[in-house]
Amino acid sequence: MTDPVDTEVVVVGAGPTGLVLAEELCLAQVPFVLVDRLAERSTLSKAGGIQPRTQEALDQRGLLEPLLAQDFARPVPAHFAGIRLDDPDERLAWRTAPQVEIEKLLEGHLATHGVRARRECELTALTQDDDAVTALCADGTTLRARWLVAADGGRSTVRSLLDEPFPGTPGTVTVVAADVRLSGEYQLVTHTRGDDGTWTEIFPLGTDRQGRPLHRLALGGPRSRPRDVPVTEEEIRDGLRAVYGTAVELLETSYAYRITDAARQAARYRHGRVFLAGDAAHVHLPLGAQGMNTGIQDAMNLGWKLGAAVHGWAGPGLLDTYHDERHPVGAAVLRNVAAQSLLMDWAGTGAPGVTAARDLVVELAALPEVRRRLTETLSGRTVRYPMPGAGEHPLVGRPAPDVDLGPARLHELLRAGRGVLVDPRGHYGEQERRWSGRIQRAGRGADTDALLVRPDGYVCWAGAPSTLDVALGRWFGEPR
Repeated sequence: MTDPVDTEVVVVGAGPTGLVLAEELCLAQVPFVLVDRLAERSTLSKAGGIQPRTQEALDQRGLLEPLLAQDFARPVPAHFAGIRLDDPDERLAWRTAPQVEIEKLLEGHLATHGVRARRECELTALTQDDDAVTALCADGTTLRARWLVAADGGRSTVRSLLDEPFPGTPGTVTVVAADVRLSGEYQLVTHTRGDDGTWTEIFPLGTDRQGRPLHRLALGGPRSRPRDVPVTEEEIRDGLRAVYGTAVELLETSYAYRITDAARQAARYRHGRVFLAGDAAHVHLPLGAQGMNTGIQDAMNLGWKLGAAVHGWAGPGLLDTYHDERHPVGAAVLRNVAAQSLLMDWAGTGAPGVTAARDLVVELAALPEVRRRLTETLSGRTVRYPMPGAGEHPLVGRPAPDVDLGPARLHELLRAGRGVLVDPRGHYGEQERRWSGRIQRAGRGADTDALLVRPDGYVCWAGAPSTLDVALGRWFGEPR
């Protein structure tokens, strides 16, 4: 006889990744517990922007409009290594969105469902058997669940308890990241260098509590200091003078810390009944808010699959597709961040080869097709998941377009947390009946191809009637 479980899923970490996973589990009607070691939400924003693909995902859950209504969610140009990439998509432009504000928005939405993080709950031990995971907290509390998800950051306690290696490269230089108020003349989202190799990038962060403009300042170059050395305002002022002379003045620093160029990724995202997500699975330089956005997409990918497992209709291997799909995405992010770090010359060496490479990329980025490719890579829109047996349709494996299906847009239909079978010719009523409760059918008469869209918004079948039942079985289990 096995010990009973307290809940179906334990989510460790109440940052953006853990909170979005909690949203997904709520939608799937899965009992869960959200725990965090901190006594209260951090006021530090490690990330400051939100990408178009993440905005699409939030739209599919009805969370985009509340975000866009916030004063801080202002459009900004995307950038690759500080090279501006203007995006013609105005509605889903890159936007400023400090991590602390994203967390506040998600916490408020979860609270309307009666969900709050269990705080000051730090894990000290973790075991698992064939049926469940048992976690011991520092306060003596024991939690037993069928599944556990580690969303507890780059220094993940869960990953350490699993004794999981975190291979990659250690940090070699540090950069100051600070939330500041500035005066003077400066360009936003631009890599600006001084004569001695010191460089800055400045991003808008909305306003502070008094309504005054707030900015995220990245400051690097040959002045790199050890990570544990506190950042002083004089150090920031010295860096600004090295780049701008007397043209820019520091008025106030909200907080400042040092980041490194360490890049690491867990070899496996699944360990039996334990999954790694967000920074617990991958860490890199915080360029373009790709860490927060990648973590949110991890949660969107995993959440509905856990729901399928809990409700008993997950097909063989469905949970394994989390690693299969998200690990390559994380690896690709680490690669593009490494390229950006090189082009930005983080150490401020002024090496002629680096300068020449950057000048060439600046020229290439002026070409519309190159600019579009870089923008879509950074935003996550180039992601294409493997969909065995689903055919060669160009949409298969990619995020679904927000097509008009008559009474509603596709993104609106996805807010129910079920798959959507887009059936413009009305041919697939039998499939809707056989997989009822897991998919909904819509779009009769719509000007689009027939599509099967997963709850996370990715197309898993298109067009070929002979393979539809196979795709339904793979992603939505055996028919009723």
